[in-house]
Amino acid sequence: MSLKKEAVRKIAHLARLQIDESDLDRYATDLSNILTLFEQMNQVDASDIVPMAHPMDATQRLRPDEVTELDQRDKFQAIAPDVNRGLYRVPKVIE
Repeated sequence: MSLKKEAVRKIAHLARLQIDESDLDRYATDLSNILTLFEQMNQVDASDIVPMAHPMDATQRLRPDEVTELDQRDKFQAIAPDVNRGLYRVPKVIE
């Protein structure tokens, strides 16, 4: 399938994209190549292929849930500029 410049202009307008006139030929070629690829993919016989519910159907090996770092909360809050009841206070950013 081959797209013309006018079709690319219309697609760009619908997508609210600004495309330079000098780039229309390149976009038309690229989009035409993509559509040709889809046409080729539609011709493949996939009738005997079972669709996957999820690509990760296999169970994942997970590491044990173990604490690997020391609790340094008190150390970090001691050097923080402003702490209130265990929470870091920061200046208001949004009014």
